[in-house]
Amino acid sequence: MPLRDRRAAKGISDFLTDTVGEVIAELVLNLLACALLGCLALIAYLSWSFSPRLTIAGAGLLSLVLAHGAWQTFRTPPKGRRRGLAALTAFGFTATAATALFLLFYATNCNCL
Repeated sequence: MPLRDRRAAKGISDFLTDTVGEVIAELVLNLLACALLGCLALIAYLSWSFSPRLTIAGAGLLSLVLAHGAWQTFRTPPKGRRRGLAALTAFGFTATAATALFLLFYATNCNCL
């Protein structure tokens, strides 16, 4: 087999490997997003069926924590590092925003809704 044919075969093999890998990764991410969305919906349903008042109070408290985290994340940083509650709420806001972006990009293809 000439060298040119081997290079062409290797190029096709690499292309197919990359394509199949990307398709599998996309399927796994879509499955994870659908599972996460389903778990969040189940938590909301169970919470509401247990106690609507506590669910609303918990949602209000979570909103306050996320608002404080957003304020800590986007305001001009003070001298030194964040400590205590400020660091915790900023981390919570960042994790929630990352989860929301993940769901926005991958759960839109979920046909479970």
